[in-house]
Amino acid sequence: MMRDRHFWTVVAAGLLLGGLGALLAVWGNPENSGICVSCFIENSAGALGMHDNPRMQYLRPELIGFVLGAAASAMLFCEFRSRGGSAPLPRLFAGIFLIVGCAVFIGCPIKLFLRLTAGDLTAVAGVAGLVAGVWAGLRGLASGVELGQPSRGQGHGGPLIPIIFVLLLVFLVVRPGFILFSTQGSAAQHAPLSLSLGAGIVLGALAQRSRFCITGSIRDVILMGKRTPALWGVLAFLAAAVAANAATGRFNPGLQGQPGAHLEHLWSFLGMGLVGWISVLIGGCPFRQLIKAGEGDADAGLVVVGMFIGGALVQSWGIAATAAGVSLAGKVAILAGFACVLTGCLLFRARSG
Repeated sequence: MMRDRHFWTVVAAGLLLGGLGALLAVWGNPENSGICVSCFIENSAGALGMHDNPRMQYLRPELIGFVLGAAASAMLFCEFRSRGGSAPLPRLFAGIFLIVGCAVFIGCPIKLFLRLTAGDLTAVAGVAGLVAGVWAGLRGLASGVELGQPSRGQGHGGPLIPIIFVLLLVFLVVRPGFILFSTQGSAAQHAPLSLSLGAGIVLGALAQRSRFCITGSIRDVILMGKRTPALWGVLAFLAAAVAANAATGRFNPGLQGQPGAHLEHLWSFLGMGLVGWISVLIGGCPFRQLIKAGEGDADAGLVVVGMFIGGALVQSWGIAATAAGVSLAGKVAILAGFACVLTGCLLFRARSG
């Protein structure tokens, strides 16, 4: 059966995301967290002084690379278009609750599968939750929930997020005194700058060309089954990550003692369920929002701003889970997130009717 260029681009994106996600941990990033958008955002928010956890402060080069790589690819292929204007406030809050869900699980959808491919069986609850959340989001779309379509034009501020990330790159290189860098904890563990930034740029560019997204892939599989290239992209991701972890001796199957994980499976399920539900409604997971923001999508840019606010809140308010489990604040935040999403779905369904 012949495959087109898009199919192979998606497969390449999956292979590189899975392979580099595992290898970045070998090169210095936290174990099982070679790539984690939510962790990177929490680290970067701390570096900007948005929270005061001294163990979570570092401007992650990968995060900068994702946005700038996507922006460069979009400009090169004449796909950079300033657009936006659909439901800005709900998208801002969606970004906040995306990070809440990730922080309670301890990881974004990419880290979810990186943990699984390293043998972390606690991630199974997260996978089940993510699939359930995507299914709930699809049910919402089928029943008429719609945040609106962005309009194109020069007045939407599409270039602002790429410009801000160029400034963050300058801060990372120059290291002015007001940018904070951890000397201990997970934020002090990082791969060399050149490797991290290079991997981010390559992945950002490839994700822009392929439109690859973990939650988007699950959505497509539910809708179209094995006919979608997204399925093969996810399989390529899993194969590359398993191979890299096995080759480097980092495949350790089990439930107990897994790095960056806890044993409160219900809250792992609910955390990833919230992420999956929101991701379908706004058109992509945290990684995909960064890529779309790099393309000039101001709606995705507002989600990114919300994610940085969320990164500050989960650290400042004790929402983020730890290896010891999920705090009361984390549980309340997850339930509040579900209540807000459900209310938003009812309101936007009524408007579209």
